Amino acid sequence: MDFMMESSSRAHFSGLHLAGGLITPSSPTTPSSATASGSSNFSPFASSALTPPPMSISDDENHQPFVIGVSGGTASGKTTVCDMIIQQLHDHRVVLINQDSFYRGLTAEESAHANEYNFDHPDAFDTERLLECFGKLKQGRSVNVPIYDFKNHQRCSESYRKVNASDVIILEGILVFHDSQVRDMMDMKIFVDTDADVRLARRITRDTVERGRDVNSVLEQYAKFVKPAFDDFVLPSKKFADVIIPRGGDNHVAIDLIVQHIQTKLGQHDLCKIYPNVFVIISTFQIRGMHTLIRDKTITTPDFVFYSDRLIRLVVEHGLGHLPFTEKQVTTPTESIYTGVDFCKKLCGISIIRSGESMENALRACCKGIKIGKILIHRDGDDGKHLIYKKLPGDISERHVLLLDPVLGTGNSVNQAIQLLIEKGVPESHIILLNLISAPEGIHCVCKRFPSIRIVTSEIDAGLNDEYRVIPGLGEFGDRYFGTE
Repeated sequence: MDFMMESSSRAHFSGLHLAGGLITPSSPTTPSSATASGSSNFSPFASSALTPPPMSISDDENHQPFVIGVSGGTASGKTTVCDMIIQQLHDHRVVLINQDSFYRGLTAEESAHANEYNFDHPDAFDTERLLECFGKLKQGRSVNVPIYDFKNHQRCSESYRKVNASDVIILEGILVFHDSQVRDMMDMKIFVDTDADVRLARRITRDTVERGRDVNSVLEQYAKFVKPAFDDFVLPSKKFADVIIPRGGDNHVAIDLIVQHIQTKLGQHDLCKIYPNVFVIISTFQIRGMHTLIRDKTITTPDFVFYSDRLIRLVVEHGLGHLPFTEKQVTTPTESIYTGVDFCKKLCGISIIRSGESMENALRACCKGIKIGKILIHRDGDDGKHLIYKKLPGDISERHVLLLDPVLGTGNSVNQAIQLLIEKGVPESHIILLNLISAPEGIHCVCKRFPSIRIVTSEIDAGLNDEYRVIPGLGEFGDRYFGTE
């Protein structure tokens, strides 16, 4: 069967770059279902570790937004960094929210002595309102963000900025890391680190031009409130950052790496965010086309085998990339030295009979002379706990194991196979499960019991039906592959 496929392309989201605009307070919001959240642990410039918020899985097809917090001293370049991130995430819906929008309106007495008011203190912000807005946004609902008048020190009572649900939400402000509840809503925390003299010069320019203040009042406020608040509240919050960007918007390398990381996270299945040991090979039109063919119930057996083999080869190649390698130098025919890597020597494959045997040829084609063992488990209902047969390499405890099973359904049979391997002395972290499609139930089952095992698949399906079959799935893989339907 000939099948013309388009050139490969990463999946992307389309939509508006910024959601904004002025609306009246009576304008309605549009609620929608809540969904799962993601997390990130990328930190190329800071050593502090990210502790992700609790996550959950929803049956809704929508995804919770990726929330980024950007903090730093006054005029450190936070907005510039945010704008650069937004520009590079042009295929995603991104919205920027400033913490300044959530300043408390001053009382009459406070307004009369505004020069004595500390706008850089945590108490100056309405954190409850901020949490309320972000809670709705993470549920996929629109919100009305206040607009603050810096000349009158009051919120505009007749207008708001409407913010719609987005793929990425960036919260920018000097104290966005100060409150633990706000921090816990973030998937990535960025601290923009800029020299104090540079920040002061920028603040003078900004406040005199944009906020109608004179230089003397700016300097007086900086010495009396801004610098002490930075030392007391902003600088200590730097320890919560996952990424620290020196020089702000001038650090293009750091921003490029951050954007690449965000794009990777946005393209991941929610389960990959919950279980960092689950890997889905990057979807292309080639892969989607092959999935379309093997899932078609009218495809002939030869064509089913052909396209299944192609997909299996891709999964195997991806799985091999998770094995340990050692550096190796060789001399090329031009008498030059090439520094590369040496393959993992202690390796074997274990197929779960019978459908797992369909993956053996691809493994042999990639790993010359590899040993392959077999495990047969009787599936009584969905228990999958009756071991019938096993034939394993005698030194399997010293090897990394590629466990072969094209369809991960309930996960019970796979768990039984993994338990057998562990009993034979194979470290859990040395086992990589390779399959074509996985059900979320199976991933949960395996990862919760064996959190150190890695799962490599080409697609995660919707789930299981009442008969424990993967939906939409591709039927009984072994029968279709070996022509015994």
